[in-house]
Amino acid sequence: MKSLALSRAALILSLLIPCVTTSLWAAPQTDQAAASEFLPPLPEGKSWQLAWSDEFDGQAVDQAKWELCGDWKRRDGFWVKEDAYTDGDGHLILRTKKDGDRYTCGSVRTRGKFEHRYGYWVCRCKFQRQQGHWPAFWLHANSVGKVGNEGRDGTEIDIMEKPWLDDRTTQNLHWDGYGKEHKSAGTKFEVPGL
Repeated sequence: MKSLALSRAALILSLLIPCVTTSLWAAPQTDQAAASEFLPPLPEGKSWQLAWSDEFDGQAVDQAKWELCGDWKRRDGFWVKEDAYTDGDGHLILRTKKDGDRYTCGSVRTRGKFEHRYGYWVCRCKFQRQQGHWPAFWLHANSVGKVGNEGRDGTEIDIMEKPWLDDRTTQNLHWDGYGKEHKSAGTKFEVPGL
C-alpha cells in the first residue's frame, strides 16, 4: 500500500459521538515525566507534551476551539449546529434526532482553529446503544475532496468508526475524493467490552 500522509497541517476533527474529552499530544524535544499511561512509548530522553485539549467543562461549546458544523447534508442525514452542545457537566453532546422525514445530528471540527500535522490524538467517548447510529472520530485535511497526488492531499483518516452494536469497530483511510476516483483501505477488528 502506498504511503498516505497529510500534506498540509489542516486537521479537521469530525466527531459524531458524545465526547468527554479530546486531546492532542505531541512529542517535544524536552525531557518531561510520562504524560499518561495510554500514550505509546517514545525513544529514551523524549516525552509527550499536551499540545491541545478540551474538557468541555463550559456552559457552551468553546467556539475559539471548535467550529459547529451545520446546515450541511451528509449522505442521508444533515449536520445542524443546534445538535452540538455541552451539558454543563464536562460532556460534548452530539445529538441525533428525527426531524420530519430527515435525520439530523451534531458535528464539530477544528478547521481554522487548531491544525496539527503530527501527534497522538485521544478521544474518550460513550457509544449509543440504539441501532442506526454511526459514531466516528476522523481526521482529514481541508483538501479532503481533491483527486490525485496519491493520498498526499485530500486524505480522510478514520481513527474509529463504529456502526455496529457489538464489539466491532473499523479504521480506514479514504483518498482521491468521494466520487469514481475514490480509493480506500481499512480494517475491522473487535475490542472486547466496546
